[in-house]
Amino acid sequence: MKSLQILHLEDDAFDADLVHREVARLDVSPVWVNAASADEFFSAIAAGGFDAILSDNRVDGIEGIQALKVAKERYPDVPFIFVSGNADPRWAEHCIEAGATDYVAKEQLWRLPSALKRLNDARESRRLTTLTRARAVLVDAVRDLSLARSVDAIAHIVRRAARQLNQADGATFILRDGDLCHYVDEDAISPLWKGGRFPMSACISGWAMLHGQPAVIRDIYEDARIPHDVYRPTFVKSLVMVPIRAEAPIGAIGNYWAREHEATADEVLLIQALADSTSLAFENVALIEGLERRVQQRTLELEAANKELEAFSYSVSHDLRAPLRAVQGYSDLLATEANPPLEGQQLLFLENIRTSARRMNTLIDDMLTLSKVTRQEMWRLPVKLGLIARDVVNKLRAASPDRQVTVDVDDDLVVQGDAGLLRLAVENLLSNAWKFTGKRDDARIAFRGEPDPAGHTVFTVQDNGAGFDMAYAGQLFEPFRRMHRESEFPGTGVGLAIVRRVVERHGGGIEVDAAKGQGARFRITLPGAS
Repeated sequence: MKSLQILHLEDDAFDADLVHREVARLDVSPVWVNAASADEFFSAIAAGGFDAILSDNRVDGIEGIQALKVAKERYPDVPFIFVSGNADPRWAEHCIEAGATDYVAKEQLWRLPSALKRLNDARESRRLTTLTRARAVLVDAVRDLSLARSVDAIAHIVRRAARQLNQADGATFILRDGDLCHYVDEDAISPLWKGGRFPMSACISGWAMLHGQPAVIRDIYEDARIPHDVYRPTFVKSLVMVPIRAEAPIGAIGNYWAREHEATADEVLLIQALADSTSLAFENVALIEGLERRVQQRTLELEAANKELEAFSYSVSHDLRAPLRAVQGYSDLLATEANPPLEGQQLLFLENIRTSARRMNTLIDDMLTLSKVTRQEMWRLPVKLGLIARDVVNKLRAASPDRQVTVDVDDDLVVQGDAGLLRLAVENLLSNAWKFTGKRDDARIAFRGEPDPAGHTVFTVQDNGAGFDMAYAGQLFEPFRRMHRESEFPGTGVGLAIVRRVVERHGGGIEVDAAKGQGARFRITLPGAS
């Protein structure tokens, strides 16, 4: 049983001692405040803080019924029990009708402990019911605060939840603005100070922030921290104010009551928990705003980079191709119209020029393709990748009709993605496999789908061609990196860089396993089931 603070109105010391001894049979040690006269009673009532009041029928200067009326006006929820020498049941009934919680005759003091226990049990039950309801409000508020994305959203959540938590007549949400307290929002039975700004030193919210601790005030007109003239036009009689953050507070949350009410420890803890959650919400908003600013900045940087890339692509396409076309055109004229015709070393020099020009033209095409892969808009649809692979193989066969290559293609493979980009990746993978098996009589290439435990789409491209040393695998997907000399296998070194960018734009991954002289196997994973 929770400890009780009891005001005892009794002017007979012996009777008081008997009552105290009887109550001592409870499993607590009550805190007694004795009042033997009207003056002592009114002084004790002004101090407050009682869990129960016991009263004789009369003490010096005040009747018990009058004491009951005063107590009920001041503390309507505090139990008031008559402990009287008058055993007349009609008088007992009169006291109960007047508002007393119970009536115990002094000849029946044995009834008093059980009466107090019943009162305490009922009080604790009400407390737990109230606390359960308030915690549900707090849980909802914490959830909503975790989703808040602006100060206005936080203010709306806090003002509503603060009032509901403690069933107060008003609630206010204050933010620190330099040396001022800005009353940002409120929810109250009548207007308070919404939108106002007051010096930190001139209001109770400022006191709570400056001291980093709650302020609990039962009677605002008896507290020197309160600017009384500011409060007189309002309904406020009592309040509790807690800081938002104990160290370097950024604001405060307040509850107000239109009657005298001393906020309980539960009520202070509840509104402080709301303030702590509000502090975290502010940190989340600051973090999100910072991230959004960085995303916006990054977006601007990417847009600028894309514009530069587009300008570069145009320059490559237009400014580099123009002189290259001239080199190719005049070298072709030299080959066909030189008189006398070129021969010997002169003809060799000319063929070297024409070969280099063709290679430069291919390199420009590959650079533009690589740029296009990065910038091209994607359209995700079901793609029959197996049929695309079959079409690529047929074109490779048509271009090299003398080659005998065994090709195994999984015609039924379907993936989710952009058809154009995926075709580009498959063309480069199969073209490489075709190229690097060119020196084998038993050339084999396989394009297959594979099961994946994670539910993604996986396909492989495998060959038994030249392969490469895995020590250099880290360079494989870098543009213009080659694992073989140009004289062995021609190419620009851009194809696998294109493949990697296509796969990454689909949110997938690519792995490779190879050995020099034994071929290579590329494993591509794309999100989503096939």
